[in-house]
Amino acid sequence: MAADVAKATNGVLVGQNAHLSGVSFDSRSIRPGQLFVPIVADRDGHEFIAAALKAGAGAYLTCREPEGRTAVVVNDTLQALLQLGSWGRAKLDAQLVGRVVGVTGSVGKTSTKDFIAAALGNQLRVCASDKSFNNDQGLPITVLNASDDVQALVLEMGMRGFGEISRLCSIARPHIGVVTAVAEAHTERVGGIEGVARAKAELVQALDASGTAILNADDERVVAMRESTKASVLTYGTNLNADVRMQSCELDDLARPTATATTPWGTVSFSLGVPGAHMAMNALAAVAVAGVMELDVQLAAASLREAKLSPMRMNVIRNGSGAVVVDDTYNANPSSMSAALQSLQSMNAKRRVAFVGLMAELANPDREHREIAALAQRLGIELVAVNTDAYGVPSIDIAQAAEIGRGLGEGDVALVKGSRIAQLERLVEQLTS
Repeated sequence: MAADVAKATNGVLVGQNAHLSGVSFDSRSIRPGQLFVPIVADRDGHEFIAAALKAGAGAYLTCREPEGRTAVVVNDTLQALLQLGSWGRAKLDAQLVGRVVGVTGSVGKTSTKDFIAAALGNQLRVCASDKSFNNDQGLPITVLNASDDVQALVLEMGMRGFGEISRLCSIARPHIGVVTAVAEAHTERVGGIEGVARAKAELVQALDASGTAILNADDERVVAMRESTKASVLTYGTNLNADVRMQSCELDDLARPTATATTPWGTVSFSLGVPGAHMAMNALAAVAVAGVMELDVQLAAASLREAKLSPMRMNVIRNGSGAVVVDDTYNANPSSMSAALQSLQSMNAKRRVAFVGLMAELANPDREHREIAALAQRLGIELVAVNTDAYGVPSIDIAQAAEIGRGLGEGDVALVKGSRIAQLERLVEQLTS
């Protein structure tokens, strides 16, 4: 009810009390009965209150003069959303004992979140972060939109600076924390890769002694986080000392993995519908989560084949000319770009082309872009730089890249990858239309 929202946020209810069914900060996708939260960022969300009400919003937060209907007046709408997230999480306490999972890492966190949701989903009612809803806006929205009978929450946690993951954990109060990797991503915001490790460690530091930290055994900075937590520690990876250990990983013609792993709950095998050995590692973390929750790991592993990954993450599309286009355009950093190139090289193809855009927010962008170009050369991949000269090769625009793509046909594979700022999903549209 709107009155509950006012109480949770220390706000003032203006207008009639209203029954509410969910929360959204996007007026374009709001559903009837939802609470609209206008966020003040590059655009002031208050400009879209009228549109949200027209779309059926049941009430709205505001730190301006109310615009009619049911409003809750607060001092700061984002702070109020965080307070609402904490309130919503507390309401779910009794049914979520031991089953709130936080996922972070420089690479792989969204796919790992998706695999965890799939691994748990045929044994529990699961609510997971949509797409990459992993910040102060997205995480509270995920919690608040969970169904009343939810049995597990899987929450992605992003990081653009120190203290952000700690703040998200104060809302989510996770029982299990998964850390996938520490890599060169957002390094300019935290003073380099050691700063990234410190910021990511905030997740395991937030776990209490009854929780479990699930750490990537193949990443020394992640494994070192075992010293930062009071929780039990379970490791996963190819390392011989890993608790959940990948024994084998075979790739088919499109680099889709079939893997076998030993676990404390028995040996499991799984196959994935997306390419990349790195995806098998993300899926392995999901098996570990299922085991910690004392679920059937065989059933969890079998569910991974049908996992629906968030858009623009190693999505394989065959276009009208018979060429395969791999859409990995959601984001990019040196580690994820390297993994994507290695996946491309593993595919059975006559010609392999990587259309690459800028990798943003790097501490050493010149060196890191040139290293990716050198890797592509070693792997025998044709590198095409789109709207950036950072890779040390001639830059072309999207129209020119699309023209190259039109020359690809049966037996050829194209990878498209860059940071969000590059907007290379526009190229994917042209290559696959």
